[in-house]
Amino acid sequence: MPELKNKVAVVTGAGSGIGEGIARVLARCGAVVVVNDVHEANGKRVAAALTERGHQCLFIKADVSSESQVREMVARTVSSFGSLDILVNNAGVNFVKPTLEMNEADWERVISVDLKGTFLCSQAALREMARQKGGAIINIASVHCHATLPAAAPYAAAKGGVMAMTKSMAIEFAPLGIRINVVNPGLTDTQIWSDIKRAASDPKEAEAFWMAHIPIKRVQQPEEVGNLVAFLASDEASYITGASIMTDGGMTAMLIGESAQAVTRLDRTDR
Repeated sequence: MPELKNKVAVVTGAGSGIGEGIARVLARCGAVVVVNDVHEANGKRVAAALTERGHQCLFIKADVSSESQVREMVARTVSSFGSLDILVNNAGVNFVKPTLEMNEADWERVISVDLKGTFLCSQAALREMARQKGGAIINIASVHCHATLPAAAPYAAAKGGVMAMTKSMAIEFAPLGIRINVVNPGLTDTQIWSDIKRAASDPKEAEAFWMAHIPIKRVQQPEEVGNLVAFLASDEASYITGASIMTDGGMTAMLIGESAQAVTRLDRTDR
């Protein structure tokens, strides 16, 4: 596993799902982990579980869309552990809603957490990392940056913005020894995946549909995202910055849907 001993990492939105998986992996790699979440019960549960396993951990409640709360989170991290070496911007919200039914509040909610929150946390962390002359930021975006779905406009816009912002910041801070990359998870075994199956009229049919569009033929586990994050946070990834890396089982690499099947049939006929 990547060596992160004595590194101090903040993981936002770590109270469940992908964030929890990332926190677990970073802790196993030796990092001191600050578990951040706006939901206190979830965050404390994750922090307690890591502590019980012998890892050094601290829970800090903060809303990433609030500049004052973000600054306080970073200040408390540094005062508690002396540095901030790794930031994982994972906190995010999403919903599916037809574009013409959305209101301004819907848009603001997603953009404020997913895009503005990533900016505010990065900005606060970069002040410390610039002083230290080193650090790594990993932003969690989504396959929606590359291939999206109907009725997901705010989420696709926010995650696309995260990817573009990552590249700009990576160029700006590379001379200071700070690396910034973005990870794009595909379908992952979190509450969202459970909700997808629960909302389907036929859960087994819904699962079969998604598996047909994932070459690896299974749903990703949160800790598999964590494995990639840990690598990017480590010195083993010392020459990687400004990168956008997929972890989606090959889903966005292939043509999907009826149109793709039609192309395949046509191609066979022509040959």
